[in-house]
Amino acid sequence: MNKTVEFFFDLGSPAAYLAWTQLPALCERAGAELRYRPMLLGGVFQATGNSSPATVPAKGRYMTTDLLRHARRYDVPFAFNPHFPINTLALMRGAVGYQLQQSEEFLRYLNALFKALWVDQRNLGDEAVLAAVLTEAGLDAEQFRAVITDDRVKHALKANTEEAVQRGVFGAPTFFVGDEMFFGQDRLGFVEDALS
Repeated sequence: MNKTVEFFFDLGSPAAYLAWTQLPALCERAGAELRYRPMLLGGVFQATGNSSPATVPAKGRYMTTDLLRHARRYDVPFAFNPHFPINTLALMRGAVGYQLQQSEEFLRYLNALFKALWVDQRNLGDEAVLAAVLTEAGLDAEQFRAVITDDRVKHALKANTEEAVQRGVFGAPTFFVGDEMFFGQDRLGFVEDALS
C-alpha cells in the first residue's frame, strides 16, 4: 500500500486552500507522507478545456456557499476573495521555487499566501501587495522576483502541470494515493480511506 498523498494544487483555488488546512493532520493520522505538487491551474484548464465554476454564475454562487459550509465544518477561517480569479503564474512559480531552492521556507510561503488570499482577501495580483505579504512572512521580496524568473523553476512548474494533465487532473485540488485519483477538497474522506 502506498502511504503517500500527492497534492496537486494552485494557490488561487479556494478549495485547495480548504484541503491544505486539513491534509497535514490527515496524513499524520494515516502515517502518510504529504507530497506537495504545485501546478498552474490555468494551464490545466487550457489543456483540458475545463474552466472555473465561477465562470458560470449559478455555479459560482453555489461554490461560495459550499466553500463556506466546508470552512465551518473544518473550523477554519475563510473569506471569499473579491479579487478572484487572479493570474497565479508568479505565485505558483514562487511555490515551485521555494520548494526547489529553499525548502525550509516553502511551508511558510504557502501559509502566508493561502492566508492572504483566502482569509485576509488581499489582492496578490498587485505586485506591491504581494511584496508586502512576503515581507510580513519574513520572506525576501527581491529574492522572490529572482526565484520566479529562474528557468529551472519555470520548467519545473510546466513539468508539474503537464504531468498533472497526463495523469487525468482537470482541476484543483487533486490528490493521488498511488494511481488512484481524488478530485476536490470534499473527497478528503476517500483519500483517508485509501491510506488505511
